[in-house]
Amino acid sequence: MMQMPEVRGRLTAGKPLSELTWLRVGGPADWLFQPADLEDLQGFLTALEPSVPVFPMGVGSNLIVRDGGLHAAVIRLGRGFNSISVEGNRVTAGVAALDAHVARRAAEAGVDLTFLRTIPGSIGGAVRMNAGCYGSYVADVLVEARAVTRAGELVVLSADDLQFAYRQSRLPEGWVLVEAVFEAPLGDAAELAARMDAQLKKRDETQPTKDRSAGSTFRNPAGFSSTGRADDVHDLKAWKVIDDAGMRGARRGGAQMSEMHSNFLINTGAATAADLEGLGEEVRKKVYDASGITLEWEIMRIGEPASE
Repeated sequence: MMQMPEVRGRLTAGKPLSELTWLRVGGPADWLFQPADLEDLQGFLTALEPSVPVFPMGVGSNLIVRDGGLHAAVIRLGRGFNSISVEGNRVTAGVAALDAHVARRAAEAGVDLTFLRTIPGSIGGAVRMNAGCYGSYVADVLVEARAVTRAGELVVLSADDLQFAYRQSRLPEGWVLVEAVFEAPLGDAAELAARMDAQLKKRDETQPTKDRSAGSTFRNPAGFSSTGRADDVHDLKAWKVIDDAGMRGARRGGAQMSEMHSNFLINTGAATAADLEGLGEEVRKKVYDASGITLEWEIMRIGEPASE
């Protein structure tokens, strides 16, 4: 067994990742590291054998880990990385802070990050995926982010450095985001709160929030930029082309495309990662056959399939 660095946080060998993802599937990580604080994270990455892959993981809200697990040191940031502070129209948040909490704290201070309220997951994932809804994206409000490189060095990244695009950003392999700074318009706290309540109500009426899902499964087929340009259209919705291909409610093993919202892949109880990914691939094939459109996964899929 490889010698691992001394840490102050928690370092666990063979941790089942099914316990840490919203879909509740996935084999073990070689190692799971939960650093005590920034110094602990830097020390670990500095000392870690360079050949060991590093995978930063948020709250697992947008992730399928395959059944064979992940040959990597998975880094999951928690308590030491979830602070939220507001000064003027600037909001600074640790990457482990939940999107919903950041939206609420900002709104109480009269800062409009309301679009984050209904996005599942934490700030690290939101920055990584350039999360957005209601026409607003992280790219529109991010001033800078701090990250620790694979070699353990703390760096500051501008929005340009992250090269945001539709549902994606660029971050070098093994780098771990630790904090993000946003600048957003000011608003009336009561109005912002009311807007978030309305958004939540609408979400709960139209999405299977009670089921085990990972949010939207596929990106909307049109509109690949997050610039808000006039030619950036989102008229074509993934759920519509899935419905047209007859795949609403489709099942495979314990996996199902939700009857309530056909772009939500759900674990009905005993799904494996292979069931979920296999059903998703089947949907992509049926949609392509029906419409010529190739759906792009929005959920990240990582790790090894189960060995036969």
